[in-house]
Amino acid sequence: MPLRSMTGFAQVKGQVHPTLAFSLLLKSVNHRFLDLHFRLPSETDSLEMKLRKLLKEKLARGHVEVTLSLEYASSNGVALNRELVAGYVQAFRAAADEFGVTGEPDLNVVLRMPGAMDSGAEKSGEELEAAVMAQVEEALAKLNQMREEEGRGIGAELRERMSQLLKAGAGVEVHRHTILRSYSERLQARMQEMLGAQIDKERILQEAAVLVDRSDIQEELVRLQTHVKHFLGLLDQGGEVGKKLDFLLQEMNREANTLLSKTSGLAGEALRITEMGLLMKAEIEKSREQVQNLE
Repeated sequence: MPLRSMTGFAQVKGQVHPTLAFSLLLKSVNHRFLDLHFRLPSETDSLEMKLRKLLKEKLARGHVEVTLSLEYASSNGVALNRELVAGYVQAFRAAADEFGVTGEPDLNVVLRMPGAMDSGAEKSGEELEAAVMAQVEEALAKLNQMREEEGRGIGAELRERMSQLLKAGAGVEVHRHTILRSYSERLQARMQEMLGAQIDKERILQEAAVLVDRSDIQEELVRLQTHVKHFLGLLDQGGEVGKKLDFLLQEMNREANTLLSKTSGLAGEALRITEMGLLMKAEIEKSREQVQNLE
């Protein structure tokens, strides 16, 4: 499945019968999970359940709004439920004859009874449901087409970010010997200071071990390259990879922070490593902004 953004929009229109048409709109934006919101006419609970089931099958993440609008051929879209009104009137007259009461039914009262006036949606419920479900696949196809187009753009940008990240890592590797030389000089100075102060050999060895450990950034560089390789592999794989990519970027950011921590306080040529470490963090942060929009 192609890489998809969570942002998209689609609209389809359909006809239920000559006097009733509809417009179905799908709109999706970023969200950590799949969050469905429906704006449907009343008396369409069954339709909502079917739409919800289908959307869960076709979409993985995103805040999705589903709006169904009805359009009637008449100006007011309201019709008289003749069968129901006639039943009320006949029942009134039958009761009047049975109990010997005179009078005629009040039309104002009759028309306020539930169902006496309707918009036609209730009578067209099954037809409306069938017509909408026949069109929703087209709406989803349009929505995913837009999401995939944006996903391709995000994917291209992320690949460029990873390329810059690898270049920065290669630049750090070039200057790695500078770090080792700087720490070696600091270690020698520290040892001389301790020897002059008559500190025992065990303390000297401990100090040496700490400085050597701090000077080693090879592990961070190797892990960073591994994360980038995995990241690019997920981009090639496509599909629902947004959360995995975000996790990898968090790991990359951790390695960049550790690298900067280990090289802090260095001067001269070693400052180039700090610059490239900050460039790494900038590329990672920009990548995270883009990944937040992937399904």
